[in-house]
Amino acid sequence: MAATSKTAALMARGREFLGSEYAILCGAMSWVSERNLVSAISNAGGFGVIACGAMNPELLDREIAGTRALTDKPFGVNLITMHPQLFELIEVCAKHGVSHVVLAGGIPPKGSVEAIKESGAKVICFAPTLALGKKLLRSGADALVIEGMEAGGHIGPVSTSVLAQEILPALAEEHLVFVAGGIGRGEAMAGYLEMGAAGVQLGTRFACASESIAHPDFKKAFFRANARDAVASVQVDPRLPVIPVRALKNKGTEEFTAKQIEVARLLDAGEVDMGEAQLKIEHFWAGALRRAVIEGDVENGSIMAGQSVGMVSKEEPVADIIAALMAESEAALASRAAA
Repeated sequence: MAATSKTAALMARGREFLGSEYAILCGAMSWVSERNLVSAISNAGGFGVIACGAMNPELLDREIAGTRALTDKPFGVNLITMHPQLFELIEVCAKHGVSHVVLAGGIPPKGSVEAIKESGAKVICFAPTLALGKKLLRSGADALVIEGMEAGGHIGPVSTSVLAQEILPALAEEHLVFVAGGIGRGEAMAGYLEMGAAGVQLGTRFACASESIAHPDFKKAFFRANARDAVASVQVDPRLPVIPVRALKNKGTEEFTAKQIEVARLLDAGEVDMGEAQLKIEHFWAGALRRAVIEGDVENGSIMAGQSVGMVSKEEPVADIIAALMAESEAALASRAAA
């Protein structure tokens, strides 16, 4: 830690909050952020987060237990707010004494934050705007993640750099705010820490780690890609509230457009309500992502990746990735101090 003392000092609040050596969270990537990658990140000093995604309570129960068998370090669980069994999933987290629960995918439903905190766990919420960030903190969130549109997976409309400039000066002094989206190197991490961030979250950078169970062909697609290959999905019908998803462009991207048209027709026919329509979209992504990550179908599956994908050029251990980020950050901070 002495070799990266400047970075560690800027991360002090985030490190204390997470209980980890470094305030570096791994973004929850469905099918990727499972026990092997999560435990490896926590064992290397970062903070791993299980992606619950569409798991049912029984599956999450097994995944938490499996992760606990691989690490004695803290890790979190990411839950989707629109999951129909959200409160049962919260109970599973409480049963295992999970220290941090991340709520993603929308405004937390009534009682969910309170239910998590009853078990003694900390609550982390995503804040796409300053106003919502303030509201979430008033509602009991212990920390926020602000994630820009450069990220992989579900994204908002505003870039990380703009969100950071809007939210960090207003909230970071009194609250814990982690920055995510498009971070691939330590120099960027250092910049956000200097602006007041408690830490950072990265997903794409860890997706192809040696410990990631992602299919070799999925990883090769990352190695071949550059920033412009990671594109955001388009919304076909403005009545259907579909959160854009950033992924490498392939046939699966076109299939999502067709899926939106199909779901919009079901909505028009009254065969599904808006909640069911959104779940159908989420289930599409879960299946498409599995085809790419687990089965290696990189033509028809979804290769979710952020714009930092061009900085992922090889498979390397999680510990090496974290060490590189810390070294790059420390060099940047040292050069500024010497200037």
